[in-house]
Amino acid sequence: MVNLYVNDLIEWLDDSETTTVERIVWIDENYILAFLFDINKNKGVPYPKGISEIEAAITEGYALKLKSDPWLKIVTEDKLSDKEIEIRNRAWEVIAELVQQEPDIYDRAIRGSFVNKAIASSEEKITKKTIYGYLRKYWQRGKNKNALLPDYYNSGGRGKTKNYSSDKKRGRPRKYSKISKIGKGVNITEEDRRIFRIAIAKFYNNRKKNYLTTAYKLMLKEYYAEETIFDKNGVKKSILIPPEKRPTLTQFRYWYNKEQKDIKKTTISRRGSRAFALENRAILGTSKQETMGPGSRYQIDATIADVYLVSKYNRNWIIGRPVVYIVIDVFSRMITGVYVGLEGPSWLGMMMALVNSATDKVKFCAEYGIEITEEEWLAHHIPDAILGDRGELVGKNVETSIDNLGIRIENAAPYRADWKGLVERHFRIIHDRVKPFLPGYVDVDFTQRGGKDYRLDAKLDLDQFTRIIIYLIRYHNNEHHLQEYDREQMMIADDILAIPKELWKWGIANRSGRLRTIPEDIVKLNLMPADKATITPKGIRFKQLYYTCEKATKQQWFERARSKSMTKEEKSLDISYDPRKPDIIYLRSPDGRDFEKCFLIDLDNKYSGRSIYDIEYLQEYEKQQQQVNQGQQVQKEIDLMAAIENEVKQAQILTDAVQDKTLSNNQRVTGIRDNRVSDKEKLREEEAFELGQNKSLNQTESIEEVKKVKPQTAPSKAKSDKSLKRKNLELLKRMRLERSITED
Repeated sequence: MVNLYVNDLIEWLDDSETTTVERIVWIDENYILAFLFDINKNKGVPYPKGISEIEAAITEGYALKLKSDPWLKIVTEDKLSDKEIEIRNRAWEVIAELVQQEPDIYDRAIRGSFVNKAIASSEEKITKKTIYGYLRKYWQRGKNKNALLPDYYNSGGRGKTKNYSSDKKRGRPRKYSKISKIGKGVNITEEDRRIFRIAIAKFYNNRKKNYLTTAYKLMLKEYYAEETIFDKNGVKKSILIPPEKRPTLTQFRYWYNKEQKDIKKTTISRRGSRAFALENRAILGTSKQETMGPGSRYQIDATIADVYLVSKYNRNWIIGRPVVYIVIDVFSRMITGVYVGLEGPSWLGMMMALVNSATDKVKFCAEYGIEITEEEWLAHHIPDAILGDRGELVGKNVETSIDNLGIRIENAAPYRADWKGLVERHFRIIHDRVKPFLPGYVDVDFTQRGGKDYRLDAKLDLDQFTRIIIYLIRYHNNEHHLQEYDREQMMIADDILAIPKELWKWGIANRSGRLRTIPEDIVKLNLMPADKATITPKGIRFKQLYYTCEKATKQQWFERARSKSMTKEEKSLDISYDPRKPDIIYLRSPDGRDFEKCFLIDLDNKYSGRSIYDIEYLQEYEKQQQQVNQGQQVQKEIDLMAAIENEVKQAQILTDAVQDKTLSNNQRVTGIRDNRVSDKEKLREEEAFELGQNKSLNQTESIEEVKKVKPQTAPSKAKSDKSLKRKNLELLKRMRLERSITED
């Protein structure tokens, strides 16, 4: 990929004898259009050209980006004469405002008015020709103030290519020059050098990684062939000019070494920027440079641990490999913060590590059942600067959170993990120390065919693995001797061992450092993950959990939400939370300096006491189970429908079999009330309770014998009529009562 920048020189290659070299003087912010100026001409003005056109020409070999600038001047003020400074400054005063009017100065319709205004405002008499001369000189020679210096210094000098008028062969004579097929050789002309540049760009500086000898042969085939023929198989062949008339490999290499001095660009074009950054860049200085003391700079990075874990919620669940963030103080090498979880590598995980850096480590370790003294882990501060990855430390979230804490962010360049060498080295140490002991540790044969599946060996949960990491950190900070640490003379004089804790304590006592203390709650509030919660009638909802707080109760949020008297914006809340403790969330104030706690409403909730990761995992598992059970549920509903349809069918058969077809519709509906009364009487007899039905057979028989012994006396006629009349009255009362109920 070709990258173009302002002041780049583009040489256009064609068959003409005149070389055209253009300087890019301006590129629009959308990287679409550029203005160029021919540096070999003292006339004209910048003209537009498309970026894509320039890139295509360079890619296809019709143009080159020159690596050297013939107009580049490196001068110092003390080497200039008073006259030179006077001429330069006078010219600069005339065009200083004009050249800042980009891109309007390149517009012909506007440029004239700028020039006229400069003439009118000038204290000296000046002409348009003079102003345009200054502008062309400025554009031609690199767009800087010194481009306006007079050309008093122009002369030949060492290292410049000489132009020889004689045809005499230069350089060391050939040993076998008298042999006709070898000859004396040829002098390299400007045309040859132009071809060399094209060949280097086309055949050498690319991802094919051709040898220089290969590039030389491809150049001969392309540019030093006198004819082209096709053999009997139709293969195109180039017939080269005689050896004594073409440049040699030695000449080609000489001019390559002379002109191609930018090793970085050559390596990047052949192998890429990643390879150069990791393998070919200069190794200058140490990590401890530019650090005054503890807290001047922290380094932070993450790695995915080579071990599989199980969930503490359900140890049958394998939850994958954890992410480990480490924060190290560059000056003392003390590990000041750590985060072990399933989040990341991401800004969320990095925030957790930064929060831990400012956390009281005694309390932190106590959360995992580990007792330490403050002396064992002294760091609970925020630094002056943090060096980390571009991915996590670039973005709006970082700017909002970090600005409130006054931390300066330093980002490592792309593919430059080596800039965070302290952290990278410590990750290797961690892996080497835990490998012999951890079940589920991933070995090198994991991805090989037939290799062991280490996931099945997982036994540790997240808390247990975190405790192991804390043990390692405690050892590193208090016991580990840093073999490669470059102690200062004062450290040696004070007999300070290269142990992180000792270096930290010495730095606090003898260096001002940049450590700062901010209330832990404020640090956490600004660095904890931020999210949105919603006010509902059931409570403040966040991740399917419901919370409440004193403010919500006083302002009747939930009542207003139920009565729908709140807008969508009023229902939305900015909150912060700790993924490890979702029982509490925090309502943030707009300035990030205050908060209000919100507590989980249902303390017996199945999610209570679990981390956000376990909660999200369980929620996903429940969704999965719902989808699995959905098919079975549908089948049960289908079976229910079939049972209902069968009952309806049987009822229809029975009814059709006995139904009197001779009755009219009016006759059928006339006796509904009487039919209802009749069925109700029968149902009452069937539904009436009769106690003692489950008594023993002997008891039943005794009751029947008593009934048989009881004398039977026929009732009198008057008594019988009175009983019948009473029954009819009771029946009439029930009918009236039922009629009134039905009508109501």
